[in-house]
Amino acid sequence: MKKWYALFFSCFLASYVWAQNTGLSVYVSSNQQLAIVGAKVSLSTSSVLTDAAGTAVLKNIISGSYVLVVQAKGYAAYERRVQINANNRHIHVKLKPEVTELKTVEINSNAQNIRKNTEARNIEIVDQNFVQRNLNGSLMKTLDRLPGISSIGIGSGQSKPLIRGLGFNRVVVIDKGIKHEGQQWGADHGLEIDQFATGEIEIIKGPSSFVYGSDAIGGAINLKPVNVPLKQGLGGSVNLIGKTNNKHYGGSVNLFGSNEKWFFDSRVTYQNYADYRVPTDRVYVYDYDVNLHHNQLRNTAGRETGLHFSTGYVGKAFKTSFYASNSYAKTGFFANAHGLEPRNVDEVLHDASDRDIQLPYQTVNHFKLINRTEFTHSNSKTEVELGFQHNYRQEFNRYTNHGFMPAVYPSYMTIPINLERVYDKYIYSANAKHSFSVNKHQLQVGFNGDYQDNNISGWSFLIPAFQQFNAGLFAYDKYIINNELVLHGALRYDYGTYQFERYDDWFASESQVGGTTVTENLTRARDFSRNFNSFVWSVGANYNPGKLSIKANIGKSFRMPIAKELAANGVNYHYFSYERGNENLDPEVAYQIDLGVNWTEQKWSVALNPFYNYFPNYIYLNPTAYHDRFYGAGNQVFEYEQSSVMRYGAEFRATYQWLPTLSAEFLGEYVYSEQLSGSKKGFTLPFSPAPSGLINLTWSPKISNSISNTYFSVDYRLTAAQNNIVPPEKKTAGYQIINLQTGGSFKFNKQSIDLSLQIQNLMDTKYLNHTSFYRLIALPEAGRNIVLSLKMPFKIK
Repeated sequence: MKKWYALFFSCFLASYVWAQNTGLSVYVSSNQQLAIVGAKVSLSTSSVLTDAAGTAVLKNIISGSYVLVVQAKGYAAYERRVQINANNRHIHVKLKPEVTELKTVEINSNAQNIRKNTEARNIEIVDQNFVQRNLNGSLMKTLDRLPGISSIGIGSGQSKPLIRGLGFNRVVVIDKGIKHEGQQWGADHGLEIDQFATGEIEIIKGPSSFVYGSDAIGGAINLKPVNVPLKQGLGGSVNLIGKTNNKHYGGSVNLFGSNEKWFFDSRVTYQNYADYRVPTDRVYVYDYDVNLHHNQLRNTAGRETGLHFSTGYVGKAFKTSFYASNSYAKTGFFANAHGLEPRNVDEVLHDASDRDIQLPYQTVNHFKLINRTEFTHSNSKTEVELGFQHNYRQEFNRYTNHGFMPAVYPSYMTIPINLERVYDKYIYSANAKHSFSVNKHQLQVGFNGDYQDNNISGWSFLIPAFQQFNAGLFAYDKYIINNELVLHGALRYDYGTYQFERYDDWFASESQVGGTTVTENLTRARDFSRNFNSFVWSVGANYNPGKLSIKANIGKSFRMPIAKELAANGVNYHYFSYERGNENLDPEVAYQIDLGVNWTEQKWSVALNPFYNYFPNYIYLNPTAYHDRFYGAGNQVFEYEQSSVMRYGAEFRATYQWLPTLSAEFLGEYVYSEQLSGSKKGFTLPFSPAPSGLINLTWSPKISNSISNTYFSVDYRLTAAQNNIVPPEKKTAGYQIINLQTGGSFKFNKQSIDLSLQIQNLMDTKYLNHTSFYRLIALPEAGRNIVLSLKMPFKIK
């Protein structure tokens, strides 16, 4: 390995010594050969504005292949890959007028295709137009229309992402450069993300540990900030949304402003929803018959608010942005499927109103403060990101004793009688990255680090308080051989440590010591620490000969065990289980192969993305034959174990443009997992998504000058039965559902209104989603839902 390092850095040094610098002159004009003043010319990390003659000069450019981007107000953006050398130092760019919004969408699509074709990993890129068109109960539910993406949902407003069947702490969510840290280890713990406040969204499918470190072993979702162009004055938009299934209503108001160098952006979001409906009037919670009043899941109502503000300064060689946000949600748990005794539910009380939130329920508040700063040098760029987060989660429920807990809650307790659990987390994050070019090499070196202080409270115990520290160093090289072939290589080293705090029961228990009955407050978690480190790597290639695009990526990723896996020792009321951690767990390691083949013609395109993963020590929660009669109220004991796991699958996409206004699309996905060792050898993994396909037909007619961007679309989703399960899971039958979408932009006088209308589950089909949290008790997904969304942009002179 040392010889390999020496060879790597010798080549790196040689490339640097032989690098040749040159200058580049870019003349920007209109189609009528008129010089355009103040156009922004960007090449790699350098940006210059054109002068009075329409010329921008970029100095000290190293010979090589670059993506040249030219932007000017009132003109369509220009983006093209160019080869810069001593014989090619003068470029003439002609900008076309920006006529319609459709042209802007096409340009963005081209830019996204360039990024995809120069990235070895498989990625999907969507923007706010996609979110507006497919708006669902949460951002992760909105994204699960994409192939390879699904979600674990609990209720109508909470969900977390699955990428190729992996989720929880195996998928990282990046918000404005900082890893979002909540209580994402639980299936009932949704992400505190306001989907109205996101800009472009990048979904990376497959291991991404070399970029984001631990927890990105399954993939990453990168939420970019909303882009506020300079010199825009004041403006904003108003979003209104309504849903029929759970009587949802909400809105989001945005106000932004900018001048030559400063900008700000703000948003306020509020949502209110009632108990949601399912296409059945009866469910069975562990063989207990539960009647549903008006087909509603009692106590699944919720309230959500989001406050967002950002401001920043943009200079020639320096720009900085500050982001502050606060997300709050109060949501109920399905009363008959939470706690120790689902039969002791006052159904008359719950059914009196479908909007009240009774016990059990949760409140979550997530505060976030982020600074992103960029320093642009002659041929390099330095980026620094600093973040602070505070996640405060409370779970409320009626006090229920079990084991040796007092039958009556003691009056001396300072913890409120209904406060079941509290998770209180403080996170401090720092990232730094330096990007530079050496000949044909585009290199990045960087650092990621965070410190967490996790505290607990409440009369119930599951995991102890702990502190966590993570740090990682990485180096990445993109070697552009020519316009058709790009090579990638990455190295990363990570170190992490946990320090767990001792936890003793607040009540006394009886135990036998040498034949004598002893009464004492038992220790549920001892004081201990664990340290982890790992070296990961990745190599890949992109080959783009014309209409064909081929990509390949091979690498190693890792994931540190999370606190729950190491130190859990209590009842999980959401699963009716007793969970025990294993403090001797090793870090997860994954070896992966990712491939991608894409062929694009004028009217059609086909893309296939197969993958293969091998985990020598996958961590999973194994059900045992034991039941805990003292602390688990008789619930089955689950213990964390490790086994080798093999996974493979693929995503498929095919599109065809029948007519200029009529297109068709097919999206397919398949995942297979198998445990190769351990007590569950031969079985799959929990929450493994079933094979599925989606057929779409979209008609986009041009109606009139006052009605634009119209579309009428139908999705027909076919999902196969999931018979490949791991006990105590049950098999899930296949299903077919139909979703309709329509919308467009309407102009009344000078006011523009964007409207989108969806009918989800058109036929009110009763079906089980194998990745749903409530699928464990055979609870079907939501019934028919009509979603109306309006967006009204405005401008203030």
